[in-house]
Amino acid sequence: MELREKIADSTTALFLRYGIKSVTMDDIAKELSISKKTIYQYFKDKNDIVVTIAKRHFAAEQKDVTQLFKDCPNAIARLHRLSRHMREGMAELNPSLLYDLQKYHPKAWQLFIDFKHSFMHSAMRETMELGKTEGNFRADIDPDVMATLRLEQIEMSLNTGLFPRDRFDFRDVQVQLLDHFIQGILTDQGRELFQSYLQTNAA
Repeated sequence: MELREKIADSTTALFLRYGIKSVTMDDIAKELSISKKTIYQYFKDKNDIVVTIAKRHFAAEQKDVTQLFKDCPNAIARLHRLSRHMREGMAELNPSLLYDLQKYHPKAWQLFIDFKHSFMHSAMRETMELGKTEGNFRADIDPDVMATLRLEQIEMSLNTGLFPRDRFDFRDVQVQLLDHFIQGILTDQGRELFQSYLQTNAA
């Protein structure tokens, strides 16, 4: 593995653990047992590292979500798979990371916004449309509105002002929000299928 990739990988782990703002170039150098001068040979500054990591992350997420949806038998299975994937990825996430991204790294934050409003919104909208076609989701729901709502729920769950980590477990919050969301869009047929997933899958 090239040193540039090692720097990005190690820095990603530090950001996930401590947030972005609190991690310094000295911390990164110490983690890798190299000098800051060596890091600057590969990255212009800390912001350059953040943007590089963000690009890698969202490219990988797009690939992962596409694979998750492959061969899904129905729209409800899609939501289950996506929910598990996001909980696994965010379980160890430092709650300040998105805040740090938004406040201190606008270019990387814009990558997040673009990813959410383009690929993820499209994937969720298609899932809503699929569920309506199957008869599992209510015929009167607006796929665009519901896709936006679900994505905002996920982001909202990371808001420590609403869900402080000393009072709420992120995974529990996600289960509650997902259940509330799904119950609001299901038909009777979809509710029966949803219950079968609750019994045979880890939500």
